Amino acid sequence: MSMGMANRLLLLLVSFSVLIDHATANNLVERSSSPSPLVPRTWNGKSYGCKCYLGDACWPSAQSWKTLNATVGGNLVVHIPPESVCHNFFNGTLGIIPTYDAAKCADVAAKYPTEQWINDQDALLMWKSWTNSSCTPTTDPATPCTLGYYGLYVIKATKKTHIKAGIDFARRNNLRLIIRNTGHDFFGRSTGWGSLIINTHSFQDVEFTANWKGPGGYTGSAVTVGAGVQGRALLRKAVAQNPPVTVVTGECPTVGIAGGFVQGGGHSPLTTIYGFAADNALSFDVITAQGDFVTANAHKNPDLFYAIKGGGPGAFAAIVSATFKTFPERRSAGAALYINSTLTTDETVLWEGIRIFHSYSNVFVDNGLYVLFSVAPGRIRVHPWVAFNKTAAQLEATLAPMKAELIAAGVPFYSALVKEYTTFFDLYVDLFEDEMAGAPLFTSGWTFGRRDVEENNDGIIDAFKLAISPRPDLKNQGYLLGHIFNVGHGVPVANSATHPRFRDSSDLTLYNLPLPVNASLTQKDDIRNLLVNTLDQAMMEAGPNGCAYINEADPSQPNWQDNFWGPTVYPKLVDAKKKWDPEGIFYTVSTPGTESWEVIEYGTRLCKKLIIIPINYSIANKKLTNPMPGLGHNITLPTLLETFAYANAANAPNDASPPGPSVGTSNFSCSPLLKKSPSSLTTLAAKGPNMALKNPGLRIESANASTTAGSNAEFPL
Repeated sequence: MSMGMANRLLLLLVSFSVLIDHATANNLVERSSSPSPLVPRTWNGKSYGCKCYLGDACWPSAQSWKTLNATVGGNLVVHIPPESVCHNFFNGTLGIIPTYDAAKCADVAAKYPTEQWINDQDALLMWKSWTNSSCTPTTDPATPCTLGYYGLYVIKATKKTHIKAGIDFARRNNLRLIIRNTGHDFFGRSTGWGSLIINTHSFQDVEFTANWKGPGGYTGSAVTVGAGVQGRALLRKAVAQNPPVTVVTGECPTVGIAGGFVQGGGHSPLTTIYGFAADNALSFDVITAQGDFVTANAHKNPDLFYAIKGGGPGAFAAIVSATFKTFPERRSAGAALYINSTLTTDETVLWEGIRIFHSYSNVFVDNGLYVLFSVAPGRIRVHPWVAFNKTAAQLEATLAPMKAELIAAGVPFYSALVKEYTTFFDLYVDLFEDEMAGAPLFTSGWTFGRRDVEENNDGIIDAFKLAISPRPDLKNQGYLLGHIFNVGHGVPVANSATHPRFRDSSDLTLYNLPLPVNASLTQKDDIRNLLVNTLDQAMMEAGPNGCAYINEADPSQPNWQDNFWGPTVYPKLVDAKKKWDPEGIFYTVSTPGTESWEVIEYGTRLCKKLIIIPINYSIANKKLTNPMPGLGHNITLPTLLETFAYANAANAPNDASPPGPSVGTSNFSCSPLLKKSPSSLTTLAAKGPNMALKNPGLRIESANASTTAGSNAEFPL
């Protein structure tokens, strides 16, 4: 087979897979709102169907972009990173353009580590390891500046119709789509190479109600927030209500409550008392992958409602607004404790202090507390303890046994005076700080169960030590950030799509490793491998009763489906993904139903692994028939349909096996994937277009096969 014929065949397979995705059980008619065919591409010997990118023949015309800009009220912009003002030139979508401005560069450099400044930009990401760090502030303007892994265009949406227009445009043109709120994102889900980004940060409406009248059986107070509202700003408005109320928001003040936060679950200083943010969600107004305006709550679209509440950030729909329960404000108490080099330089003493502190994790959560702590070389910082609806005396009494044990062990520590606040908000603004952003690093995390702390606290501390110094060349290079809470203390039964193990846990710990400046792909792979295969493994072994938090754990870890959601939750989320986004318009890494997608070519193109479709394969006789000049086989739509059904029949009986080894006059073969066939096409048709893919992989390889003249060639599944 010629390369031209092979490419035409591959394009046919890709186009056909899109056609089937949109077929109804009895009608193979592609809907007008369907995406363009995936773009055929080969990478490392494997065949893919990819999203459309700049330079591809399918890329929208200049007039198409102009029309989109008019549709969104002139709010479509070419993404030029603000850091470009520190460089003589920016090489991006518009070609090479001059960008240097000394005064603006000084301003950007000063603001670069601050979260809120990053949140307010069009498309920046807080942690730069996922951007390729290809345009950063510099004192050398001659340094090259390119877009890296950022998107090409940004819709700065101010109306929900703008969001819809962006979704429709991305779907119809097969573009990679990114929904971006604040860019507060450890794992690059708020950016994507060559993508169209929809920025929802301008949606800042906040409306409180004293009595929720919607479905779900809840009748208390509530608040409806726009997609861009951040935690601290919301708490400030909440405490100003009469009477004052509070909301489950992030520990970090700049996190957007209605973005990836709630879609990943959303842990909070109030989680031990009130559960995850997802447990407190009452309703969402969203725009689906098909561009439909939809309300999701306990009565309307309950499967989508469930999926959005912890089922994966950016995975199911674009949120326009969300409604959450609110709770009466209460007095609260806070405390802090430090052990550092001003008190001891003895590492043995330091780690004994860390061990004693962490051994009280279950005690803390059993008393309704939340604790934020960090461990770095030579120190531990516990800042703060949060005791909602408790007095300073009550908090002091809870901490007293731990302090007594530290003293008895000869561990010096500084303990700030326990302080009582009139409201939780007063405590929040006093004790919770904005995080510093901008540094290139890789992060992961693991949650330890209550039983893990009770039975293996020493093993957990050994894993902590490894995270600080994972190998000789990285001695004292690691960092830990721990969040002690127990979701099940206040909400023992999940009201969200979060991992059931969270209900019996007591510590979610994050750990990160820095990347070298201008790290190469080899260096990045090395740190990622160390993080996933050494540190993640150590944490999991120390905490076998734990789980991982989708927003704060490395997405490349094996078994992420079980680690993030578990076997009882994950299948429900896959079903929701198939129903609400079967074409994968909303893609974020390691979220439900994304197993068939992969970012290839060094972190750039988002592509789908293709499915083997034998040409003119007959289920009845399991033979390829009807020779055709040039290719050797006829291609007929009915046969392709039944072949596609055959390859994707997840529940088909094991009543037949694929044919034997492939032979043919061309160097083309398909690798065996599964041994299932349908009893009848009627049975398969009844399953509809969203039947589960048994193995969503296509491999087209050179087999160097030959055949006896006159025989029929056979391409097995």
